[in-house]
Amino acid sequence: MQLWSIDGNSQRLDGGAMFGNVPKALWTRWIEPDDRNRIPLSCRALLVREDDGRLLLFETGIGTFFEPKLRDRFGVLEDRHVLLENLEDAGFSHTDIDVVVLSHLHFDHAGGLLTGWTEGAQSDLLFDNATYLVGQRAWQRACNPHPRDRASFIPRLQQLLEASGRLAIADGPTSDVLGSGYRLHYSDGHTPGLMLTEIAASSGPILFCGDLVPGSPWVHLPITMGYDRFAELLIDEKTKLLGDLIGRGARLFFTHDPTVAMAELRRDDRGRFKAGRAWPSFANLAA
Repeated sequence: MQLWSIDGNSQRLDGGAMFGNVPKALWTRWIEPDDRNRIPLSCRALLVREDDGRLLLFETGIGTFFEPKLRDRFGVLEDRHVLLENLEDAGFSHTDIDVVVLSHLHFDHAGGLLTGWTEGAQSDLLFDNATYLVGQRAWQRACNPHPRDRASFIPRLQQLLEASGRLAIADGPTSDVLGSGYRLHYSDGHTPGLMLTEIAASSGPILFCGDLVPGSPWVHLPITMGYDRFAELLIDEKTKLLGDLIGRGARLFFTHDPTVAMAELRRDDRGRFKAGRAWPSFANLAA
């Protein structure tokens, strides 16, 4: 198979929220904030072309469905659909995609499913020929959100996905939609039912980390986000999953890291997990 890192629209969010209880004096060593205390974040997708030509897109980023006021509130920098542009630069259209895999349905991971904002009109679904794959508990959460995270979901998106007739729900470590070569892991620390896909590759597995590990600084076990529902649970889940992956030569794919798309999972001289060799971006990478 071949792999592409596909950047979508970029964001700036409050650095304190992104680093939870990490002191600002520490996290500013990793990412520089702007004058509004916001840090740059990617909303990156992973494109997989299998040997038979099937195309799988892991997430779609935040897109441009927000009206201008909300786009500013949530730090979306561009007013055009960057993911679609970068797919085209890689030689693909959104209509070429066969499967869109969604770790969860928060707007910064699923907003790119929709056409851009137009005054007086509602956004429509993109990826007209794709099956949309979502984990069962992530789907249930999106349909019945808690008041704490209701604003993280997109009104109408669930109805549009159901009406498409192409929604598939995963429940377990494998999916008939994906087939062999893909293993599904689940996490509840960030949001109930976060689905993490492990992709088998000849040089070792690749984990699409979603919001379990949004970027290289968060590989370090104690680092969590203020957006995480249950930070201690997330640390336990991260410990277990990374502990399994490190013995198998895994690489981690990051959705939100502003400068690193993928990195090898390593330990430092004190035995702590860290990001090793890094790929800022990649295109047509043989896996």
